Amino acid sequence: MLSKVTSFALSGLEGVPVEVETDVQSGLPGYELVGLPDAAVKESRERVRSALKNSGKAFPTRKVTVNLAPADLRKEGTYFDLAIAVGILAATGQLEPSFAAGYVFLGELALDGALRPVAGILPLLISAKAGGYRKFVIPAGNAGEASYIEGIETYAASSLAQAVDHLSGFAPLAALPVSRYGAAAAARQEKFDLAFVKGQAVAKRALEVAVSGNHNLLLVGPPGAGKTMLARCIPGIMPAMTFEEALEVTKIHSVAGILGEEGIVTARPFRSPHHTATAVAICGGGSRTVKPGEISLAHDGVLFLDELPEYHRAALEALRQPLEDGVITVTRSGGTFTFPANFMLCASMNPCPCGNYGSADRPCTCSPSAIRKYRARISGPLLDRIDIQVEVDSVKYDDLVSARAEESSAAVRERVERAREVQRRRFADCPGVLTNADMGERELRDFCALSPDCEDILRLSFERLHLSARARSRIIKVARTVADLAGEERILPAHVLEAISYRTYDRGQV
Repeated sequence: MLSKVTSFALSGLEGVPVEVETDVQSGLPGYELVGLPDAAVKESRERVRSALKNSGKAFPTRKVTVNLAPADLRKEGTYFDLAIAVGILAATGQLEPSFAAGYVFLGELALDGALRPVAGILPLLISAKAGGYRKFVIPAGNAGEASYIEGIETYAASSLAQAVDHLSGFAPLAALPVSRYGAAAAARQEKFDLAFVKGQAVAKRALEVAVSGNHNLLLVGPPGAGKTMLARCIPGIMPAMTFEEALEVTKIHSVAGILGEEGIVTARPFRSPHHTATAVAICGGGSRTVKPGEISLAHDGVLFLDELPEYHRAALEALRQPLEDGVITVTRSGGTFTFPANFMLCASMNPCPCGNYGSADRPCTCSPSAIRKYRARISGPLLDRIDIQVEVDSVKYDDLVSARAEESSAAVRERVERAREVQRRRFADCPGVLTNADMGERELRDFCALSPDCEDILRLSFERLHLSARARSRIIKVARTVADLAGEERILPAHVLEAISYRTYDRGQV
């Protein structure tokens, strides 16, 4: 007897429908699984066999052939265990085939018949919904993320027996209630607050400007100056994520298998990979299964690279294209996959190997050649893509023990949100442009007209600092953000001067 049930395979961040065809015929006992399965899919044979027997069902002692169609799509992971088990039950008459019609089955089976959660449920359900599927049976462990999708009926089962009882009508499961994103977002709390950062007024201002326009940021200063703490405060001053942004970020984290129990990401991602991370870890990929890398996990959030010169040169150079395009395309033998990578880059570094070059308190012990060699670890093209480069000096003891209240992240976030709202209105008719950092030459021409005084300042800086054309454009973008924070419709000379002051490397001060 032949049965057909539906499951889904994951390809990058998209789900692809897979028809699980099960044929049980007379003959010598055997089990054949075809359709380009990987090792995890092939091993489903023993998981399904034990799960059926331990759930009070019979595994057929006949010839069993399971085909995962389309046959030219490589099947990876353990998504198909439940669908294969249901297909065998339907093909052997232990379950009426019509009971499984219209359902999509996803989940891994344990040997005792329990359903284990799988990574990537959210993108699979979103793709299936777009394809017209409306009813799903998934593991109970995936209920959190699945509950945020409206317009579908999702049934979370804890075991194969519970899923079969639901399909048979013996013990129907209740569809998952829809969770509201607003409640989850309101419950989040930031761990770091600018109110606990003493001094560093220039660096705090640079953070505010960078976040307001989504500009890339480099913090340069001696050890212990507070660069890392400043960077960790960035998510707290970024605007709250919309539901659409949260879903997109959650899809990426779900595929990577790092989604928490809450089922949805409510805080802006903050990724801080170790400096030994490889280019593949940063960009994404893998030998067979392609996973999103750190730049995709930081999508709509912050990628923080602490001690920037210590990273592998290949890993740093791989950032250049995603910083421009906002996406990363990974090509492997299994196919070509595109992951979103629209992140804010925040990096920190010491000004020299000993960390004290330019410090007012401690002498530098590095030779000029050692300093040049240290700086040369960061290429000019990468530095050119970092809009704001600011010095962070050591904090004075009196500032550390001062009882003066520092401005909180909430207060800064209010100004950031006002500036972002100005940009949303400005770029309402510009596809793909959400912030000032996203502007192309057309938007620079339309929204960043410079007065003769501003042009004179910029021309002088261009010649004196030997700026590139990209650096000039980025200075104008930062000046536009400074003007937005000031509530000015036009860019004024003071805004241009502040933007130029953030080009520390161009001014040769470190």
